[in-house]
Amino acid sequence: MAEKRLSKGERTRLAVLENAYKLFLEQGYAATSMRQIASQAGLALGGIYNHFESKEAIFSELINTKHPYQQILPVLLKTPTEDMETFVRQAARAMVDELGKRPDFIKLMLIEMVEFNGRNMPNMLKQVLPQVLPLIGKFNTQNLRSIPPFVLFRAFLGLFFSYYMTELLLANTPAALMSDNALDHFVEIFLHGILATKEPA
Repeated sequence: MAEKRLSKGERTRLAVLENAYKLFLEQGYAATSMRQIASQAGLALGGIYNHFESKEAIFSELINTKHPYQQILPVLLKTPTEDMETFVRQAARAMVDELGKRPDFIKLMLIEMVEFNGRNMPNMLKQVLPQVLPLIGKFNTQNLRSIPPFVLFRAFLGLFFSYYMTELLLANTPAALMSDNALDHFVEIFLHGILATKEPA
């Protein structure tokens, strides 16, 4: 099947997005100007405003188009759910592996948090939620405690995203302080908590 041919306007819009993306990652959002983006995209400054009303509008679109959920969600949805423990172990590994392929995402999210206080997240969630609902449903099909499925899903994302982030931050930590199977321990914490089971008296 032949690929759809892009119009000149669509090609220009993509060029703006790709060059803005590179500049944001290289020098940060605040240090990047619309003039720089236009120049890198081969446009006059006025030309960029035919496609985006502001630098923030460019960043908002990048958050949606570059977010790794497009890669992560299909992997998680394909993870078998015969039992919750197997699902969590496989899904956690899949999520961490996919995040590892997208180090740029961390920079984008830091910009989103620092520069925008998360303003773009509600709009992105509206787009993502229909695709996420089947995955949330997986947390509602097992014999689990009466915790709302969306809360369980948030806890899953938060815990294993924090695992990935702390792995990055602790990369140069002495080996004696690190654990080869840290992800397994995170899975245990998610599934069973941190309190040891009390032996019957």
